[in-house]
Amino acid sequence: MVTSAGQGGLFRTTVVSKISRHRSNLEMFDSRSVLLGLATLNGVQAWGTLGHATVAYIAQNYLDDATATWAKGVLGDTSDSYLANIASWADSYRSTSAGKWSAPLHFIDAEDSPPTSCNVDYERDCGSSGCSVSAIANYTQRVGDGRLSKANTAEALKFLVHFLGDVTQPLHDEALDRGGNEITVTFDGYDSDNLHSDWDTYIPQKLVGGSTLSDAQTWANELISQIDSGSYKSVAANWIKGDDISDPITSATTWASDANAFVCSVVMPNGVAALQQGDLYPDYYNSVIPTIELQIAKGGYRLANWLNSIYSAHIAKRKRDGETMIKKKDVDLSGRSFLPPPIPLSEQKKKRAAAGYGCMHRH
Repeated sequence: MVTSAGQGGLFRTTVVSKISRHRSNLEMFDSRSVLLGLATLNGVQAWGTLGHATVAYIAQNYLDDATATWAKGVLGDTSDSYLANIASWADSYRSTSAGKWSAPLHFIDAEDSPPTSCNVDYERDCGSSGCSVSAIANYTQRVGDGRLSKANTAEALKFLVHFLGDVTQPLHDEALDRGGNEITVTFDGYDSDNLHSDWDTYIPQKLVGGSTLSDAQTWANELISQIDSGSYKSVAANWIKGDDISDPITSATTWASDANAFVCSVVMPNGVAALQQGDLYPDYYNSVIPTIELQIAKGGYRLANWLNSIYSAHIAKRKRDGETMIKKKDVDLSGRSFLPPPIPLSEQKKKRAAAGYGCMHRH
């Protein structure tokens, strides 16, 4: 039996917006009154499904045909939503007793000092239980290895799709107040929100007007248009410049650093206290929407390039060269090699551990 070696669980076995303005007011609904979870593999509803599904749909658009065929085969899904269907599986999985170990892999706790200073240091910030950066490295290796069972390969792909989405959300790359989970704010009349859940879920849903697969596809199509011929066309190539699956720690740390910079410039440019003065809607909402859309677009474009690179360098190479399993027998698939050297837990990381590494969303 092949072991599933996510860094937080070594050797555990596991088998008024641009879009909403086009809809009538009668079709709109209050997105915070209910969280409509997208369908996942086991039917469990998860958080932040709209953003993750949108990242997945964008990625599907830019996958090479051969990569798409491979991914559909791995996932056993030939539908038009083969990545979107599993984009939030990792959130559902971590909420189970079997998947609790994977919770630390959804973020990296940057021990910086926003809004004065924002930066990510992998060895300082990742933690001995792993983080999004080490998880991306681990599952990049696992999904392309060729020795894993079909179930373990599918698991690796599902984790990878999710974590490349997580790492582009600025508050998934920040330690302060558990990534904003402890920053109580008012958004659109709701005074029991926290900043993290607003960025993860409520602001995107306010923009799009829903959280179904159809909503995600609509949003993805708009962002794809911006990448192909709009405001992102001239910058998209820079989003993947230097990405290298042979050095996934450096690549993923670069993505985390890119997102973390927005914590100082966009998420809380005037500090925490300023966010707690009045309602974040509409002024704050309007100020952050461009960054949220930019990061979703980046996530999808990077995910496609990453998966295309994995397919080309590993899967297609094996098919072409007939690479044998014996050549890889010395490769460690446990994920240990990607972990930074252990250091004492900071107060922020102690708070994360005490809270069970979760995110707080109201519903």
